[in-house]
Amino acid sequence: MDVETGPVAELFAASPRPAFGASGVTAARGFQAGAASASIKDGPPRDDIAVVVADAPCVAHAVFTQCQVVAAPVIVSRERMRGGHAQGIVINSGNANACTGEAGLRDAREMAEIASIQTGIHPALMLVASTGVIGVPLPMDRVRRGIRELRPTRDGGHDAARAIMTTDLVPKEVSLSVELQAGTVTIGGMAKGAGMVHPNMATMLCVVTTDAGLDPLLARRALQTAADRSFNQISIDGDTSTNDTLVLFASGAAGTGAIAPGSSDARTFAAALEAVCAELARMVARDGEGATRLIEVLVEGARNDEQARRIAREVAKSNLVKAAIYGRDPNWGRILAAVGNAGASLNPNAVDVFIGGQQVAARGAATPFDAVAVSEAMGADEVVVRVVLDRGGGSGSAWGCDLTEGYVKINAEYTT
Repeated sequence: MDVETGPVAELFAASPRPAFGASGVTAARGFQAGAASASIKDGPPRDDIAVVVADAPCVAHAVFTQCQVVAAPVIVSRERMRGGHAQGIVINSGNANACTGEAGLRDAREMAEIASIQTGIHPALMLVASTGVIGVPLPMDRVRRGIRELRPTRDGGHDAARAIMTTDLVPKEVSLSVELQAGTVTIGGMAKGAGMVHPNMATMLCVVTTDAGLDPLLARRALQTAADRSFNQISIDGDTSTNDTLVLFASGAAGTGAIAPGSSDARTFAAALEAVCAELARMVARDGEGATRLIEVLVEGARNDEQARRIAREVAKSNLVKAAIYGRDPNWGRILAAVGNAGASLNPNAVDVFIGGQQVAARGAATPFDAVAVSEAMGADEVVVRVVLDRGGGSGSAWGCDLTEGYVKINAEYTT
């Protein structure tokens, strides 16, 4: 079954950035969400427990961390996703429930069980996710109390998006509606992530909902493709978390019927899902710990799209490139070096580099440019690095952020 899509702009011809809404994870029909305070970490009270539930069991798929050190909630949710259906997910922030042994597994299962009772859905259909400090047992007395205070509603998505934040500065929510042949469907999502973010799955927590009708195979193929082109294309610090979870719930509540595999509607839905995931990925990269600006890397002329994405990832994750952009230093040699480290097919004497729309290298060597103007462009909120090769028609993007003293400070004092 083919759910491959070309550039998202092929679907949204007027702009590569569609007109997103901000309704988030409850934008799609058939979903509710909510949040409550469990005071998992000491300090001023804040919501730190969230739940997203559907009105009925959903076709669902999830993608998890590839780290070999895996948190208890990932183990539990992997088990429950084998059947391709789920109805809800409960998430806590402030504690990762990772490296906590058998007790951690019991706690993750208990979280799901209490959330199931609270929301009235079957326990086997409740997933669980956690984020926060590794190696610390969950304070289950507080967690139990918090989950029992959850009251999901149709407009509770904003509260849920704030509750899952850890070092995030802003909540990350987005929604998008698209026209299929049978009618309009909506995709909504929320994500958290600001540190331990690197391409190797989804690199954070993300819940995506849709009222489209999907079969399990289409859900799996579309979500994996979207993850590869979005969340697997961001890097903040080169570290992949123990807890990475990306889950898609499809309620079918739009009433448009099941999308036929291989149809034009399947391709339209896959492109829209990719667009939503890419927008959330951009938000994660922009909110990187200590970051002052977003870096977008565009690669053109690669042998194929996969190689273009590989090169873009290598540039976006380079600490030398990230530090140069923080310092507004147009040191284009660092970009070329990162391109060469990607392991992709290229001719080093035929690589052009642009920063902020201005060419800084031509055919793999220096070219005259206005260093002051380029430095000013590197001070923008979003800095675009464009790399052009001569190997073929492949293209790809990746996103990252600058590397600042703020990142070191946050992570030097994370548990103290």
